[in-house]
Amino acid sequence: MAGLVVTVIVVLALLAGVHRYLWRRFVGDTTAEGSALRRAGTVAAYVLPLLSIGALVSGRAGAPFRLQQVLAWPGYLWLAAVLYLTLALLVGEAVRPVLRRVLANRADRASRVNREGADATAAASEPPADRPNGRNRPSTASVAEASGGAAPSTLVADAPAPQRPAAPTRRLFVARAVGGAAAVAGLGTVGYGTYGVLRGPRVKRITVPLAKLPRSAHGYRIAVVSDIHLGPTLGRAHTQRIVDTINRTQPDLVAVVGDLVDGTVADLGPAAEPLARLSSRQGNFFVTGNHEYYSGAAQWIDQVRELGLHPLENSRVEIDGFDLAGVNDVAGESERQGPDFALALGDRDRTRAAVLLAHQPVVIHDAVAHGVDLQLSGHTHGGQLWPGKYIADLANPTGAGLDRYGDTQLYVSRGAGAWGPPVRVGAPSDITVVELASLRA
Repeated sequence: MAGLVVTVIVVLALLAGVHRYLWRRFVGDTTAEGSALRRAGTVAAYVLPLLSIGALVSGRAGAPFRLQQVLAWPGYLWLAAVLYLTLALLVGEAVRPVLRRVLANRADRASRVNREGADATAAASEPPADRPNGRNRPSTASVAEASGGAAPSTLVADAPAPQRPAAPTRRLFVARAVGGAAAVAGLGTVGYGTYGVLRGPRVKRITVPLAKLPRSAHGYRIAVVSDIHLGPTLGRAHTQRIVDTINRTQPDLVAVVGDLVDGTVADLGPAAEPLARLSSRQGNFFVTGNHEYYSGAAQWIDQVRELGLHPLENSRVEIDGFDLAGVNDVAGESERQGPDFALALGDRDRTRAAVLLAHQPVVIHDAVAHGVDLQLSGHTHGGQLWPGKYIADLANPTGAGLDRYGDTQLYVSRGAGAWGPPVRVGAPSDITVVELASLRA
């Protein structure tokens, strides 16, 4: 408990520090004291992080689902915006002194040119001592008498000079230029990443040769979809896009490898209903992910069964030419429902090829020990938000794509949805059609 409290304090302190930095660069350095823009920016600096905290905790706190939806879009999008606005500003910190130096050099050159021009003008306008006809130039006093007693220079000096608006200082100009560029880059990145999620996942195709696969199963196609993450931001329309995309591939089998939902059956049951229209030749299968255990795994297993999917709870079925097994997610250990490889694979015929559905890649070593030929996983999202890719690679044996561990191959999908911010940057969502290939074909 003490560790959790320390973690919360550290996270809140980090959020406060980052928002203070964002306020300073976007508001404090670019607006006038007491201006309406500064007041609006200051209010936003308090309200937006509160919305983000509300989006993060409302579901766990049991808030009404409608309130979760109201908080989720602005709150989660702001979290993504904070990341990319901060990264853009950090790049701007390197640009800022260079831009100041360039402007200073330009100002110095302009000042020298003006001084030289003024000196040349003064020299050219200085009157000669004597006129060519031998007469001296009239004195100022004579001119003054002729003009009614006022010297011309006096008349000019007394004329009011036109007032020009004060130009922004060099420091203010640089602050606004860097802040504006950072805002365009950061918010543009978030906008494009949101479009990628709402557009829906693209189909990726790979071929995986299996030494034990018989010739009769050559070309068998499994549509792998993971991390759909139905919740307060991604709902029924998101599910329908995924179902339509899978059905267009006309797979032999559909494998939903966990993290289908972020919420209860009561809230998200209608959003999951399009899964009943999944179409494949030999069935649609499902294994739990860690988020199912945050959302009522037992209820969701019953729900997907009603929708026509076959849950594989530490169990397997025989498919033409290979065994298809599935294990519960490791998060189920907290409910004594964790993965049981012995139950799923212990008594099988090892001369047959085995394909395992397991949400998290970290169980690959258990799969190797039990003679699995191919493990299909998700969980990582490929990092979802760059530079999260590097964290995903460190935390998992494989962050995304196909890899080999001994005689076992591991394929990790980047997933079809998004957790938290409905945004993906550098890790586009996918549905993967895995085509099995026999070495005997």
